[in-house]
Amino acid sequence: MTQEQEYAADLDDELGDDFYEDAQKDRFMTFEIADQNYGVDIMHVTEIVGLQDIAVVPDVPHFVKGMINLRGNVVPVIDVRLRFGMQEGEYDDRTCVIVVTLETSTIGMIVDRVNEVRVIPEDHISPPPQGGVVSMEGQYITGLGREGEEVTVLLDLVSLLNIQIDEFK
Repeated sequence: MTQEQEYAADLDDELGDDFYEDAQKDRFMTFEIADQNYGVDIMHVTEIVGLQDIAVVPDVPHFVKGMINLRGNVVPVIDVRLRFGMQEGEYDDRTCVIVVTLETSTIGMIVDRVNEVRVIPEDHISPPPQGGVVSMEGQYITGLGREGEEVTVLLDLVSLLNIQIDEFK
């Protein structure tokens, strides 16, 4: 191990997980689907990759496109448009897969395009609309982030990616 690597390891030990969690607080990976901005907590984002060959898997919900091979790891991939009940879009050179990890599960999410990591302070986040104002996808919304005139719909990845057993029937 080089002196630089030892220093980095010592610094990591000294700072601990709380430091990294605080550094990522209020940061969201933003992306577009059908010209609407969405965001997910950056803490769950592992990487962003271009669209690649997807192996189709039979007998899965319609929004599960299949599996990709990501450096030797098999990762299931969902199309977020389809998960929201939208019409399937054309994939183009800006279509990406956002790879996220929740506990021990790694899943790829196909999105129209990735925007950027944005800082949206907690006081700029409104709760989601209640009482039938939001359509089916409303169950995945944790809040609405306001940045000037722009609104970013913040998603709950646990709800979005939770594939219930009855969906396979």
